[in-house]
Amino acid sequence: MAFIKKTTPPPRDVEERALVRDYAGLIEQLTDADPAVRRWAARDLLSYPAATAALVARIQAEGELSVREVILTTLTRLGGPIAVAGLVECLRSEDAQVRNEAIMAMKALPDEVAPIMSGLLVDTDPDVRIMAVNILESLRHPKVEEWLIAVIDRDQVVNVCGTAVDLLGELGSPDSHEALERLKLRYADEPYIQFAADLALKRTAKV
Repeated sequence: MAFIKKTTPPPRDVEERALVRDYAGLIEQLTDADPAVRRWAARDLLSYPAATAALVARIQAEGELSVREVILTTLTRLGGPIAVAGLVECLRSEDAQVRNEAIMAMKALPDEVAPIMSGLLVDTDPDVRIMAVNILESLRHPKVEEWLIAVIDRDQVVNVCGTAVDLLGELGSPDSHEALERLKLRYADEPYIQFAADLALKRTAKV
């Protein structure tokens, strides 16, 4: 009896990548029922900068974390104003995970996020302002301290100011001291502000 060699089926991810790989096919696959198909589509769309809008539109509709991670990775590599605008919208998501993912993605786009930072820091939503301060932590922009000083001078929400003071303690210089002293006077009855401002003054005095 002749020996019949069994054929090993290709891995599932190989099968999924065998689907149509042109732009139209990949866009269609972003909404496929199979998350592996969506994941490969999001990865391969890196070759098509025009896909940015479709990827942005997919973020908040995508329920599979691994797929969303690939979408965000592709968006940060593509960059551009459409990607940044989409990430800003994610900051307003009801899903905390989506918000956190957007923050991380925006931290990876310092040059493109910097021009919109002034607007984010005066957004009508205090939660967005807090997230904007968190993004500043890794922005490494020459105006970071200036932006933080403006926040503690004008923002009327104590939690926003507290977040900004914490970051000033890490990134600030003696240039922030007058603003920190003004903040202490404004929030004389807020123990955390007093503590955080004093700590920031101490840390930045060594700069």
